[in-house]
Amino acid sequence: MYTKQNGTMEQMAGFKSKVHSILVFQLIMALMPAVYQTVMAQTQRMVRIAEIEIVPAYLEEYKTILEAEAAASLKLEPGVIAIFPMYQKENTTQIRILEIYASKTAYEQHLKTPHFEKYKTTTPHMVKSLKLVDMEAVDAATMLLMFKKLQEDK
Repeated sequence: MYTKQNGTMEQMAGFKSKVHSILVFQLIMALMPAVYQTVMAQTQRMVRIAEIEIVPAYLEEYKTILEAEAAASLKLEPGVIAIFPMYQKENTTQIRILEIYASKTAYEQHLKTPHFEKYKTTTPHMVKSLKLVDMEAVDAATMLLMFKKLQEDK
């Protein structure tokens, strides 16, 4: 049975539902610039893994030069997010470097720095092989959480 009171309650429920939808839409629209910036930052980042094999006789000298280059890059270049050199435990001449740059432009600027130039000019005879592998994150949002977590641990 339809009564005036029931009709008014149904209208009120419909009105509340529309208001709720409008508020949710406005919230989404308010957050869009931040989401867009995050997505754009993710798409501009450059991630690479350098796979390097070092001539055994030069391993210690190479690691010293690499450590200095990585430290200078992180300290002096705002566009260098990470340069993380590692070596395989079972074969220490197998070096891997995780490189993360804010953008391709940041990477290109990195290549022109004095510390990188020194690294590139002093190590060629030490390198048996070099392969640069450009990477893409499977889940870019997780990378952001990783860096946020590192900040929280400070």
